[in-house]
Amino acid sequence: MARLPGPLLTRESAAALHAARRRGETGWQGSLDLGRSEETVVLRPEGFLWRGEPRPWPEGPLKERTLYHFDGVGWAPVQRFSGSLIKLVPSEWGPPTFEIDGIKMLPTARVSPWDDAAAKVALVEPRGRRLLDCCGGLGYYAAHALAAGAAEVRSFEKNPDVLWLRCLNPWSPDPDEPTAAGRLVLTQGDIASAISSLPDGHFDAALHDPPRFGIAGELYSLAFYRELARVLKPGAPLFHYTGSPNAKTSGRDVPGEVLRRLEQAGFRAERRLDGVLARRLGPHRR
Repeated sequence: MARLPGPLLTRESAAALHAARRRGETGWQGSLDLGRSEETVVLRPEGFLWRGEPRPWPEGPLKERTLYHFDGVGWAPVQRFSGSLIKLVPSEWGPPTFEIDGIKMLPTARVSPWDDAAAKVALVEPRGRRLLDCCGGLGYYAAHALAAGAAEVRSFEKNPDVLWLRCLNPWSPDPDEPTAAGRLVLTQGDIASAISSLPDGHFDAALHDPPRFGIAGELYSLAFYRELARVLKPGAPLFHYTGSPNAKTSGRDVPGEVLRRLEQAGFRAERRLDGVLARRLGPHRR
């Protein structure tokens, strides 16, 4: 899906634009792409010019924790509902997170979701490697892998609404951008089923950041981990995000369960960061 051009407004950036207008200023300098860049916006009574394109003033107050894009008629929230409410959510760090039915998919409380992704990608040392990105999300893993010199990133994302968020998020990598140089292949598809069509021993590394176990238990199964072992070369690293769901309420040790199943599937594994770092051992175990 191609990038959808246009500024993104938050309640704070809209307020700053209005304040500059009330002061009688003809221009405002700041960022309307979530901190990716700064530029001067020309202010007019009927709206403002963004990169030479006219945009109207938003009607009425904007909501907190909401991003808005111009849909050709007015300013609409960057969200969709098709069974679940999927929403791009601004963060104090610049790069946004996203939510599904109010559940935050990326961390923002103590670290930028961008920097969090960078730390995890670094664990698999992507330079020169073919990398499998199992659950692409907003593409932050893929962006850092490309920046680190990955030879190829094959990324899967099941939800078409998440792919739409990526088109509007200036921090998400675009497969058509020159910086990707044909190295990023983004596929709409469920990795749980798509992995069976991937060739044996094709990938040098993998990143697996699935939804929580209660939503996508199949992505934590021994059968899926055996498929991961099949498509990875011996010695290939895998970082598997787990978090610690229900650890305090039920005492369940999801990272420990993941670690044990990965070892059954043919990996050597250890706890790292908020997940498990594993390395593919010898011949694939059936």
